[in-house]
Amino acid sequence: MIHLRYLVGFAFFPSGMTKLIGNRFTILSTDTPIGYFFEAMYQTGFYWNFLGLSQIIAGILLMTQRLALLGTLMFLAILTNIWIITISLSFTGTWIITSLMMIAVMILLIWDHHKLIPVLRYNQPITVKAYPDPERSWIIAGLIYTVCLLYLSFPGSVPRGLELWISRGLVMIIVFTFLFTNYKVYKNRNLLLKNQA
Repeated sequence: MIHLRYLVGFAFFPSGMTKLIGNRFTILSTDTPIGYFFEAMYQTGFYWNFLGLSQIIAGILLMTQRLALLGTLMFLAILTNIWIITISLSFTGTWIITSLMMIAVMILLIWDHHKLIPVLRYNQPITVKAYPDPERSWIIAGLIYTVCLLYLSFPGSVPRGLELWISRGLVMIIVFTFLFTNYKVYKNRNLLLKNQA
């Protein structure tokens, strides 16, 4: 579930960063409904930037683990709009990707359903079981992923020279973080199985 949060959170970084800095999301002709739609959104100005900022904030919240439910709810609101747009404008194949993203967000909501119970059962006495906070290593990994992926998602020219080495270094940091956290889970799982035996 933690890696699903990372994956879903990262999904918004490239498009969010593009919108936030004020670039066009697509170069499709305005003669097509999709191109016309994106051009109209781009021409709104601040709203275009606000959409990008919202996407980045939702992604960062998902990466934090501790505030992941808030990020999931934000992601659901934004993604529902994107999903309906891709279906209604007949995007070729994109609706499949957005549908899979919707399934992932639903899985995350189901996973955190216990946190939503007090909200859904307003003014009714209930006992909610306490769940442990995510381990510190997952929170640190989320921070590392966020910083590295935001830098790598920044649109611009193809990196050369020093920028290329920085990008390669960040990719290596991401891979190392992924391997380290998975090794830690594997090690903890083996320890837990030994204790149960």
